[in-house]
Amino acid sequence: MARYYLTDYDLLPERTGQVFGVKGEEVALFRLSTGALAAVENRSPHPKGGTLGEGLVSGHYVYCPVYDWKISLLDGKVQSPDEGQAKIFQVERDGEQVFIVK
Repeated sequence: MARYYLTDYDLLPERTGQVFGVKGEEVALFRLSTGALAAVENRSPHPKGGTLGEGLVSGHYVYCPVYDWKISLLDGKVQSPDEGQAKIFQVERDGEQVFIVK
């Protein structure tokens, strides 16, 4: 496993996704209203796809901006009545620097 620097914590707006390219994958990084960080693959688990980086964040959920699926940023699970799974990434903060572990 390796750590990949994404950005500095203070540069992340609250409840707004920022998308980063890491080793051939797009990662959507979110700073939650609690100050916690969450990262998910920037791809909706909906069968027709879509991106999550532009999704609305509420609590620890992101809503797919195209299909309105509610997806947990803690475990990537799509909430009922829909079904699916988004890939999540471990996020680490070292001082002001933010990394994902992949």
